[in-house]
Amino acid sequence: MELEQLKRKMDEAHYIYDETLATVLYVALQLGRPLLIEGAAGVGKTEVAKVMAGALDRDLVRLQCYEGLDESKALYEWNYQKQLLSIQINQAEANKEALTKSLFSDEYLLERPLLQSIRSDKEVVLLIDEIDKADEEFEAFLLELLSEMQVTIPEVGTLKAKTVPFVVLTSNRTRPLSEALRRRCAYLYIEYPDMEKELAILRAKLPHVDDRLCAQVALAVQKLRSNEAILKKPSIAETLDWAAALDALGIRELTPDALRQTAGFVLKNNEDIAAMDMQPKAHDCGCGCHHHG
Repeated sequence: MELEQLKRKMDEAHYIYDETLATVLYVALQLGRPLLIEGAAGVGKTEVAKVMAGALDRDLVRLQCYEGLDESKALYEWNYQKQLLSIQINQAEANKEALTKSLFSDEYLLERPLLQSIRSDKEVVLLIDEIDKADEEFEAFLLELLSEMQVTIPEVGTLKAKTVPFVVLTSNRTRPLSEALRRRCAYLYIEYPDMEKELAILRAKLPHVDDRLCAQVALAVQKLRSNEAILKKPSIAETLDWAAALDALGIRELTPDALRQTAGFVLKNNEDIAAMDMQPKAHDCGCGCHHHG
């Protein structure tokens, strides 16, 4: 796939990107390098993997990371119930060694996302989401997969990839990632969109919503994110939810009343809504953005 073709595919998906993002995606794809994307929660890191899956016409295999994630949830697990049943049925078998060996064959292997992605007959996009939430031990475990595109299962040995997935790792930077992991990846940092990009996203994703309302929503979200009293900054998805909610109510002007009625679509805790309500109200939508006419 050429760079211009990738851009066309992203355009068709109504994905708003800049030249840097498109170039990094293209080169990482050409080199077969995993891509580490960092940025604040809600800037659209996961969306990159979804868009790439669509652009490449591949399935998306997702591994959601969390504290305590281990190999049995990420790589593989043995079907113990099926193994026990087989032992009971074949307990009279004279060749115990053959029976034991058969218990650790593909028939009893349960593939988890990592193993599924490299054993797939068709190339996939593998999303390792929020790697910073997993333990450092799990991060170290990933290195073999990221560098060699293979995994080691003690009972079976080393399994090399049938197909090479396009790997996207995301991180909200809640903890530092190891240099070893960073060295194996191409890198991209995504910031919250500026006013122009946010408005372009609203127009692309919600073309039926009044253009003036979209502009007011984009400006209001920019103000909310810059407000230090707001603890959880609105994500791009919440910007879209908010505009859709206002449109569903038939609202064409983001007045203070409209903002208060729909605040739960853009701010997701009571403290942030209270902080928004403390903003000046005169000629103001309640979040610091001024309305004209």
